Amino acid sequence: MTKAELVNAISEKTGIEKNMVLNVVEATMKVVKTTMADGENVYLRGFGSFIVKKRAQKIGRIIAKNTTIVIPAHHIPAFKPAKTFASKVKNAKVKANQTSEAVD
Repeated sequence: MTKAELVNAISEKTGIEKNMVLNVVEATMKVVKTTMADGENVYLRGFGSFIVKKRAQKIGRIIAKNTTIVIPAHHIPAFKPAKTFASKVKNAKVKANQTSEAVD
């Protein structure tokens, strides 16, 4: 589902104009991005948590040059689904055009 499809679905379900829904969806994404960039997590009860994970410094290799490099510690965004959300997806039927590997 794309952002446009999400906006259309919300608009149809709520009866709110598409441009207003689009503004709300974009504002929501902007707030989540800004909050996570500030190092805070975002918790949405029944949906999941957008969390900031810290990756430790590690040694990597450039195989083409046969050298090692130091990859510095950094933060990455991650999503942890709520138990109810995860179980709903886990027990959902897969569409005919998707393989079970695509869902896992």
